[in-house]
Amino acid sequence: MIHTSDLSLSFGGQVLFEDVSVKFLMGNCYGLIGANGSGKSTFLKILSGEIEASKGDVVIGKDKRIAVLKQDQFAFDEVIILETVLMGHEKLYKLYTERNELYAKTEYTEEEGMRIGELETDFAEMDGYAAESDAATILSELGINEELHGKKMKELDPSLKIRVLLAQALFGEPDILLLDEPTNQLDYLSALWLENYLQDFKNIVIVVSHDRHFLNKVCTHIANLDFKQINILPGNYDFWQESSQLAMKQKQDHNKRADAKVKELEEFVRRFSANASKSKQATSRKKLIEKIRPEELPVSSRRSPYINFKPSRACGNSIVTVKNVSHKIGDDQVLQNVSFTLAKHDKVAIVGQNNISKTILLQILAGEIEPDQGKIHWGESITRAYFPKDNAKYFDKNISLMAWLTQFTESSDIQFIRGFLGRMLFSADAVDKKVKVLSGGEKARAMFSKMMLVEANTLIFEDPTDHLDLESIAALNEGLEKYSECMFFSSHDFQLLNTVSNRIIEVSPKGMLDRKASFDEFMQSEQIKKSREALY
Repeated sequence: MIHTSDLSLSFGGQVLFEDVSVKFLMGNCYGLIGANGSGKSTFLKILSGEIEASKGDVVIGKDKRIAVLKQDQFAFDEVIILETVLMGHEKLYKLYTERNELYAKTEYTEEEGMRIGELETDFAEMDGYAAESDAATILSELGINEELHGKKMKELDPSLKIRVLLAQALFGEPDILLLDEPTNQLDYLSALWLENYLQDFKNIVIVVSHDRHFLNKVCTHIANLDFKQINILPGNYDFWQESSQLAMKQKQDHNKRADAKVKELEEFVRRFSANASKSKQATSRKKLIEKIRPEELPVSSRRSPYINFKPSRACGNSIVTVKNVSHKIGDDQVLQNVSFTLAKHDKVAIVGQNNISKTILLQILAGEIEPDQGKIHWGESITRAYFPKDNAKYFDKNISLMAWLTQFTESSDIQFIRGFLGRMLFSADAVDKKVKVLSGGEKARAMFSKMMLVEANTLIFEDPTDHLDLESIAALNEGLEKYSECMFFSSHDFQLLNTVSNRIIEVSPKGMLDRKASFDEFMQSEQIKKSREALY
């Protein structure tokens, strides 16, 4: 068990949470949710001991081991991949390294000989002899092939580094597992493996994630960080959402009824307080008013943007034809003979295990780069709007958000432009903020404002849910479902993939697969699985 007692944290006068007392029990998986900036990741760091709270205590069961998903991909660059995983169990890894160092010697002192005996006993008790094979198994199941296990971390693609760090956290079945955005950059198969792993995990898991599908699959409880408190509710994310919305509606309905009764009583008091025969009744009603006056509902840190992509005109019959497109980056092939024709109302999910292949295809479709080989022909009626994963170049000017958005319209109506920013939760003061200092989530919402403003009939998104909170992701999901024309998108949000796409194109450096299907149908098709073998 791990629990907190009156835990509080303040930064620069801002209170993130205060007097938080919660218990996390064995056998449960807790999804820690809350608005961006509410303190979710910080709370995990306090639990792990990485930072100290302003007040209060964290109490951990005796001899319980905590493992944390590390976020720094470069911290282990000079370490062998297999050893990086072993380092997840600090005590075992110390024995492992000391044992290897002693056995590397050709001669031992008497003291070293005795130490070897102690090490062997301790090593056996911690199941150390199976450590390397256990670590290798986790790596292989996460898609890190055995031939890579002896290489250094710096030789890996960033997307594979994330999987190694995940294997490091899982290694040795820790008593308390703290995971901050574990599905970020994971492909479908790796995320599915993690879902199954956590469903069978017998100890405590506390996970921060913006992936609603993942939270629904693995969570037994939701720990909601809001109003500077953490409240735990049994059930997965969908159950929490339905329950919290119902509870809020009940409070609002109660307040509405109470407010109507208060107004009725106040009218009686106003009319009869000066009437001697009814003064006692008026006084009694005054007291009743104070008892039933509705409590002011606390203001949640959660806010949902309004996302509605409305095309200025429908697509014509000719949308886009891609023929034999291939591309290299240096000597590395990233796309090979990609060909397809888009039909009306196609919403295409671009998937694949190679992130660079997906990125390059989307950049080519957006007109950001030209392919080395092949042709792309867009229909005359088509207008495109593009959301890149790396949007830094869009925000490199020292101008206000209002001035930034004005660049993308011929309208001089200030209120019209403010309306698009308002829908994206930018208040009157926020529109004067310099775009250079916007957070990742704010930049994403600004890009959505731009895309809504230009009213394109073909949308292109690369990982649009990165940096968004759950409310913004849900709003984006709804907006894309309602969009009436064509789109291409990549995403690591499996609920978005399942609910928006009606066609899947999988790309790799060796070729492509193209099917009219939902994402789940595509991934579970035995025929597709056989065809996919040729791509990797």
